[in-house]
Amino acid sequence: MTEMSPNGDVRVRRVYEPPEPTDGARVLVDRLWPRGLSKADALLTEWCKDVAPSSELRRWYAHQGERFERFAERYREELTQEAACSALARLRELAAAGPLTLLTATKEVSQSHVTVLLDVLREES
Repeated sequence: MTEMSPNGDVRVRRVYEPPEPTDGARVLVDRLWPRGLSKADALLTEWCKDVAPSSELRRWYAHQGERFERFAERYREELTQEAACSALARLRELAAAGPLTLLTATKEVSQSHVTVLLDVLREES
């Protein structure tokens, strides 16, 4: 299994924030392209849609805080599917090679799929 970079340098940022030299690999982990952002301005290394929650799960959750715990459980279940497992493996490869920044358009990062994804990456590294 691929390990994280020695310093475990995986971070989360909003895709609308300006890129920083310390970002390393910049990977968008949302299923939908962020509104109002050009692909050139995003400066992405990759767009990893397969690791994002399904449209059905995303619509069900609708960023309702009281649903977050159940959302996280259901999202973790989705991450066991084949396409998601392959995407997770790719994220681990990028993390092993150096800094990795997971990017999202969501406003409430702490109550989003990215928080769960970060936990999963750290648990299985």
